Amino acid sequence: MHRAFLLCALMGVMLWGPDAEAARRATSNRSTRNASGTLASRAAARASLWVGLPSLRRVSHSVNDDCSGLANLAYRKRGLSLMPERTLPGENGVAAIYRKARSLGSLRETPRPGDLVFFRETYDRNRDGRRNDGLTHIGVVERVDRNGTVTFVHRAGGGVKRAKLHLSQPALRRDAKGQVLNDYLRRPEKATHPRLAGELLAGFATVDQRWFTSP
Repeated sequence: MHRAFLLCALMGVMLWGPDAEAARRATSNRSTRNASGTLASRAAARASLWVGLPSLRRVSHSVNDDCSGLANLAYRKRGLSLMPERTLPGENGVAAIYRKARSLGSLRETPRPGDLVFFRETYDRNRDGRRNDGLTHIGVVERVDRNGTVTFVHRAGGGVKRAKLHLSQPALRRDAKGQVLNDYLRRPEKATHPRLAGELLAGFATVDQRWFTSP
């Protein structure tokens, strides 16, 4: 990092006009990526430590003891908020965080450790017996394997748990070797079978400097 700074300083002295501006932008983008990586790594590590806890109350009383509370707690940092300034009428915490991610241009299809992972229709939120509940669950990506298996941490029924989803095999519970590809996220109901995490996946979002509030 120190060498990169010195190089940038020398380039600033040697370059003028468009070349100097391009060098400054490149250095700024690199710094943002490094900060984002550190932020995401910290969030993933925090979430991993909480696996097995029956409640987030063992960690903090300042967030809701639910899935959005875990995400907010994992990314707790001065000046950073996962929630938008205002929530819409009837909007739950998961939908509010997703809306902010979309407005910031933070949504992504390919996950990285520390990313937020969103799911839809994980339960009947409005209790009308229909699949019309939208975004209902969130977690923090812990690991992404080369074979497409994504391990994430979430606050579910019974406490903080580790679960899996598979990017290219969303509807397959296990592979030919018996390895779990997708964990169940929705319980079976009267007329429906249980649903796997990959089937209910709604997307991912990277939390970086864009999420910090302006001073």
